[in-house]
Amino acid sequence: MYRFKVEDMSCGGCAASVRKAVLRVPGVRTIDADPASKDVVVDASTDVTREAIVAAINKAGYSKIAVLDERQATGVAAAN
Repeated sequence: MYRFKVEDMSCGGCAASVRKAVLRVPGVRTIDADPASKDVVVDASTDVTREAIVAAINKAGYSKIAVLDERQATGVAAAN
């Protein structure tokens, strides 16, 4: 799972553009893009890199991207 803050995603149309671009990355399963909080959360297979997602967001026209979290699901449950 990857989390980003896309500061220049400011409306529903922007969020739709980001979703469409990221879903084109092979291995991306789901994406949630919230223009109010500017948060983007991407669930992807382990072979999808953070760089590939950032490149897709950049290609959609958004450049103010901060990586908030980059935990990839490994199939191993975390110990509590």
